[in-house]
Amino acid sequence: MKFADKVVIVTGGAQGIGMAISTAFAREGAKVVIADIDAEAGLEHEARLREIQPDARFVPTDVAEEADVRRLIQTTWDTFSAIHIVVNNAGIGSRGTLWDRPMAEWDRVIAVNLRGPYMMAKYAAPALVQAKPGVIINIASTRALMSEPHTEPYSASKGGILALTHALAVTLGPDVRVNAISPGWIEVSDWKKSSARQTPVLRPEDHAQHPAGRVGRPEDIAAACLFLAGPEAGFITGTNLVVDGGMTIKMIYEE
Repeated sequence: MKFADKVVIVTGGAQGIGMAISTAFAREGAKVVIADIDAEAGLEHEARLREIQPDARFVPTDVAEEADVRRLIQTTWDTFSAIHIVVNNAGIGSRGTLWDRPMAEWDRVIAVNLRGPYMMAKYAAPALVQAKPGVIINIASTRALMSEPHTEPYSASKGGILALTHALAVTLGPDVRVNAISPGWIEVSDWKKSSARQTPVLRPEDHAQHPAGRVGRPEDIAAACLFLAGPEAGFITGTNLVVDGGMTIKMIYEE
């Protein structure tokens, strides 16, 4: 029970990578607060986590809304009188192309993916400083380092997360350590609420793109979070841990 008596907030914690992260912390004894905009997924996951950790709690939250973030932090403090770890995982992608994407969609992606983590850090900071050490883990993406066409809002938001990470590490150190994780291809089809869950369909060539020999799993990111939140990572702050099975280091040539 590595995180017994620790209080952890995981945004976007009810599905996908966030579901794996919140589950991993609960299994290690943490009191987990699931912040998610999807009430169906949040309540379902809260019930599941309470079988592992009775103190698990779901708080409906849109991380792009300042009032929601402030309420999430206050609710967590009022319930547990502490916040030790914040995992900023909530994130959305964008549709359309550079040519036809409405600016409102750019604004929404930046609000959720970048403004949200900033506000989480801003309003959780007093509690995290008291935790000594407090921990913030920002979930970025390998899209902060490389891109496909027409991914500008998502890529820009995740690049911003990397800069926000080292800025916060300097501002909040030494009382709070702040790091980022950049996942690569992580298959999340079977880490969804029951009404949306699907069996993953992966081809041999999908796995072969990765020097590690397989596509990533949400548990891979959860394990990285447990490491960065723990005392073994006490000398690590302001860094970005790429967890992608080696995909971004592999040179690809046309044959």
